[in-house]
Amino acid sequence: MSWDGVSGYGLRVRSVLEVPVAFPEDVLTEDEHVVLHLHPHWKALVRPVAVMVLAVAVVVAALVLAPDGAGRAAALVVLGGAALVGVLWFALWPALVWQATHYLFTSERVLIQQGVLSRDRRGIPLTRVTDHAMQQRLSERLFGCGTLTIDSAGERGRSVLVDVPQVGRVQTTLYELVEAQYDRPPSDDAEPREALTEARDGRPSGE
Repeated sequence: MSWDGVSGYGLRVRSVLEVPVAFPEDVLTEDEHVVLHLHPHWKALVRPVAVMVLAVAVVVAALVLAPDGAGRAAALVVLGGAALVGVLWFALWPALVWQATHYLFTSERVLIQQGVLSRDRRGIPLTRVTDHAMQQRLSERLFGCGTLTIDSAGERGRSVLVDVPQVGRVQTTLYELVEAQYDRPPSDDAEPREALTEARDGRPSGE
């Protein structure tokens, strides 16, 4: 999917894999627009699917091959219980973690949301992003994903997004969004913006 521009910026965003799932609209401000909405790369689901297939295969094989006798039913119950626990822990839970992890890039910030039972959401304003870097191992290059590290001004200065699909394009989009923020007309937050610009350029405040 591609976008012709981010509203109000004249910014052309390159096409990138987007997850067609809804994100609560009450999280966004009135003038905020979603540019990218991603889950981690689908390779995170390979192991859960493999575990589920293996568990089903083991249970079916046990039903077919288990010898008749007094202990057959008990053995099948134990094996079925172990398979169920394995599926819940090694297949269902990782799938839920994947589904509950969101990387949201908007016209104003980067939102990172994680957590199945509890929820951890962090928003990084684009005006506070001071640097970003991409790392890819060989296996990640084959899958077309990687790690995106975002440095920002503040107490929690570094955020690491793992298994980002098409990470190179996502980093380029982030760069364009940050630059678009700095190209916007000055507003009431001009002083904090100037201070952040000085921090990015390595110049002491008041120089």
